Amino acid sequence: MKKFLEEFKTFALKGNMMDMAIGVIIGGAFSSLVTSLTDNIINPIIGILFQADFSNVVLNLPFGITLGIGAFISAIINFIILAFVLFCLIKGMNALMSMGHHKQEEKPAEPAAPAAPTQEELLAQILAELKAQNTAKAE
Repeated sequence: MKKFLEEFKTFALKGNMMDMAIGVIIGGAFSSLVTSLTDNIINPIIGILFQADFSNVVLNLPFGITLGIGAFISAIINFIILAFVLFCLIKGMNALMSMGHHKQEEKPAEPAAPAAPTQEELLAQILAELKAQNTAKAE
């Protein structure tokens, strides 16, 4: 149990955990911005076609069932905007990270170790040694 708690402490205090926590907080704040963009700008523009606020557009089905199509499509628009922005951020971060890796890769590489002999070469060498021993014994 003690080892488990030590491993958890190491994990929780690592930079990755802190980075993830910061990402969640920023993501939550950014989510409210995107929701506001969708609710206050995109929905009214789309709502012009329906002559109502788009998020309030519903489909009335028999038996008193209503489907909130407008709210659902608004949620899809929010998701697409958030996914696109996160994609761009991650792509940018990966580009920055790869710039740092190129500097490390520019160092001269160590010479490669000579290739190990194949099984055929090893067998040929053993046979040659045995042949040399047999000829030496015969003389």
